[in-house]
This record gives sequence, structure tokens and C-alpha cells, in this order.
Amino acid sequence: MARLVYLTNTSLDGYVADEAGNFDWAVPDDELLALINELVRPAGTYLYGRRLYETMRYWEGHDGISDQAPSVEVTPRLEQLLGDFASIWRAADKIVYSRSLEEVSTARTRIQREFDPEAVRQLKRTAARDLTVGGAELAGEALQARLVDECHFFVHPVAVGGGNRSLPGHLRLHLKLLDEQRLGSGVVHLHYRVAG
Repeated sequence: MARLVYLTNTSLDGYVADEAGNFDWAVPDDELLALINELVRPAGTYLYGRRLYETMRYWEGHDGISDQAPSVEVTPRLEQLLGDFASIWRAADKIVYSRSLEEVSTARTRIQREFDPEAVRQLKRTAARDLTVGGAELAGEALQARLVDECHFFVHPVAVGGGNRSLPGHLRLHLKLLDEQRLGSGVVHLHYRVAG
């Protein structure tokens, strides 16, 4: 059975974006992007909420971020990792959960109007490769339905004071820490198995 994995950047106070929707504090450096690439490479399908899909579709036609994040120094190593990420992203199937999105603009992508936990359970049973879930709201639904097997939190050394939470406030979870890693940028990677 394939695993469903939640990977997210989060502020120290638990937000994926601030109250204005900004997440520029989470732009990865070489070390973090290499780790993200390693973690998403085995996934065959990405489950996305609409907002995250609209952000991620950038990778359909680009291999770099120099035009999106001018504050980041784009070294040759980072440029190589960005190209690798773009290739990994384009090779995966994508399911976008949205009631409002009329059509998709990326290959290997389909829209589902409703999040159906039983359909995701069936997908996990039949998938040859792991799945990821992205978008805090969608991940919250998957966590509440007890579909998520593992979580990877990239905790950035910043507090944003409010915004879009990385985990729903009313969700109670028991997690088993599998690994932790401190990166040179101050980001801490926490890898958990969802225990119940």
C-alpha cells in the first residue's frame, strides 16, 4: 500500500503563510531544496488544494526562481536543484481538489470537485508509488480522515503571528518522531509517523 505524506514549510508559530498570504520567508536554499527533492522524488501523485496548485503550476514551464524570488542568490548548485525539482514535479500526476477551478493548465493533472476520503484510500491501495498531500486545508481534511501516514515539517526560524495554519486548530494527533535534522539556514526538518 502506498503512503500518503504531508510535506510543508511552516513558521515556528505554525503557519504556512502570513495574514497577507506571503510565504517569502520559506524560499529554500540549496540544502533545503536538495532535501525536498529527495523526499518528493518517490511520490507518483500529488494531491493539491486549489491555492497551492495555482502556486505550483509555475513549475510546468520554468526551471528556476530568479524572477519570483530576487532576494535569493541563485547559485549554479541551486539552479541545478531547481531544474531537478521542476522535472520531478512535471513527472508526477496531480489531483486538484477545487469547486471553483474550471480547468487545469498543466499536464498529468485532473480536477476533483470534492475530497472523498474513500477514493483516496482506494488510490493508496492501488498506487505503485507514494502520494503527497499539499495545501494546509486539504492536508487538514486528509489528517482528520486518518489518511496521512507521515508528515515532514520544515520549521523556519520566523514567527509570522497569524495567517494560514499548517495544521487545523481543532485536530488532535499523536505523532511518532522518526527523524530530525537541523539545516545550516536554521530550518529544522521534523519527520513524523502519524500514530493515531
